Amino acid sequence: MIVVNATIETTEDNIEAMQAAIAAMEAASRAEEGCYDYTFSVELNNPAKMRITEQWESMDALQAHFGTPHMAEFQAAMGANPPKNVDAKFYEVTEVPPPGA
Repeated sequence: MIVVNATIETTEDNIEAMQAAIAAMEAASRAEEGCYDYTFSVELNNPAKMRITEQWESMDALQAHFGTPHMAEFQAAMGANPPKNVDAKFYEVTEVPPPGA
């Protein structure tokens, strides 16, 4: 499984302006083949910082995601509301049961 952990530092106004694009991105991404989860959140103690957590079946599924129309639309929304910083980390992981399970 591929896990993506990304942060977007922006402004509260930009987040508000992008809400429709964020909702569309979540819904369309979750419907993609190989997507297990795709979630945006805003930090409680820093409302100008978004986090994106993604889980993908494989790197091929994630690569296909990058070429989708909804990714292009989200990138256009980000371009219209430029962030201060974007940081994304990609991890290949193996799921393990919780201790004691």
